[in-house]
Amino acid sequence: MLYYLFEYLEQQFQFPGATLFGFLTFRAAMAIILSLLISTIYGKRIIRFLQRQQVGETIRDLGLEGQVEKAGTPTMGGIIIILATLIPVLLLARLENIYIILLIVTTVWMGTIGFIDDYIKKFKNDKDGLKGRFKVLGQIGLGIIVGVTLYFHEDVTIKEKLPIEQQKVLLAENPDLPAAKLFQAEDKSTKTTIPFVKGNEFDYSSLITWISPDLKKYAWIIFILVSIFIITAVSNGANLTDGIDGLAAGSSAIIVLTLGIFAWVSGNIIFSDYLNIMYIPNVEEITIYIAAFVGALVGFLWYNAYPAQVFMGDTGSLTIGGIIAVIAIAVRKEWLIPVLCGIFLAENLSVVMQVSYFKYTRKKYGEGRRIFKMSPLHHHYQKSGYHESKIVTRFWIIGILLAIISIVTLKIR
Repeated sequence: MLYYLFEYLEQQFQFPGATLFGFLTFRAAMAIILSLLISTIYGKRIIRFLQRQQVGETIRDLGLEGQVEKAGTPTMGGIIIILATLIPVLLLARLENIYIILLIVTTVWMGTIGFIDDYIKKFKNDKDGLKGRFKVLGQIGLGIIVGVTLYFHEDVTIKEKLPIEQQKVLLAENPDLPAAKLFQAEDKSTKTTIPFVKGNEFDYSSLITWISPDLKKYAWIIFILVSIFIITAVSNGANLTDGIDGLAAGSSAIIVLTLGIFAWVSGNIIFSDYLNIMYIPNVEEITIYIAAFVGALVGFLWYNAYPAQVFMGDTGSLTIGGIIAVIAIAVRKEWLIPVLCGIFLAENLSVVMQVSYFKYTRKKYGEGRRIFKMSPLHHHYQKSGYHESKIVTRFWIIGILLAIISIVTLKIR
């Protein structure tokens, strides 16, 4: 809203300083500052409100050190993250941008599912919360919305570089040719990026066109299925990671900041040319959303770091996972998720391995056996005697390492 106000003031009155709002970097800086202020200043008020409503966490005694002391800590703190993200975005972003619209829908959609889950747990005295099948249906629904929008919307396009030989000819004729002239026209495409591969672009349509080229018109089905899978996997991974103070919020901030770099370079034709990556018009506006989201996560950590004064609940964790997944799909880096979101992946796999092995050994030996002392993975280390603050810090360090590896894929193929 402020973006449009100052754009009007600049066009009509040449208002001093109004042109600053035309710069992406300025709006991103304002977004992160504003979200930090909202999450830290108003976060305390929200925590007090949750305390008055007696929205406290019910702790099951799993034999973990310091666990009992957390009983009664306010949950549903994901509301802080959602509000601190959406308010700066509504004020500073270009709201007609399809990527911004999609992320707002994602935030509200997943936030609503998480809120319903937390509400059932706290006010309906049902510790299981929203039934798993309804959560999955919600994630599938979002996957369909995201997949259909990104495939069919006219503003979702890419620009690929011209063939090398054609570039050489153009540069020979004009060595000072602008980078934009080395790219083809905007085009609808189902191409994405595969990390660590020399020809790192992969077209989803190739999964069916090998049968018959005529099947290319059905590539949208493949793209939607991939969107559903990624959104479901990442949101569940974030949900499982939210088990000890500061782990999910801190790990997510690292992931989202990295995705911000990808959005920035993919939406800038000069950087796209230099890095030899596909240029995605309009996607740079996601940087505003990412800046606000990072500020909200860091501000939430002010109260969620050990010892936590508030938990995000499913309201926060499902929303975080959904946003990360949609950003990754939008910037066409979804197949980098196993590396970038390695913490989420490890948490997911630890649960799958533990449950599968337990069922297998119970059927074979009559007694269930475990791979880990407890799952998800962070609880295994708690059972091993590590303090949760040490576990969180080390997971953050691993997350930073994975983020660096992810960024390096821009050049190493």
